[in-house]
Amino acid sequence: MTTLANMLGFGGIGWQELLVIAVVAVLIFGRRLPDVGRSLGQGLVEFKKGLKGVKDDVSEAVDGAKGVADEANTAGQDAGTEA
Repeated sequence: MTTLANMLGFGGIGWQELLVIAVVAVLIFGRRLPDVGRSLGQGLVEFKKGLKGVKDDVSEAVDGAKGVADEANTAGQDAGTEA
């Protein structure tokens, strides 16, 4: 199956392209390249922390909803046995 990227000539990136990108990055950023890498790394760490926080919030909400559903089932079963 031919994808749009392959039809336009944008296949996978080979080692030659990576080398060109690295050379351009060194030319553009020069001595600031370690600082740029450090900033990108810190940004990635903050993003992962935020993602973990969202996952924790969602799992807490799901657990709370399960607890409410369990209480409702228990109350319903109790009401059915009393009648």
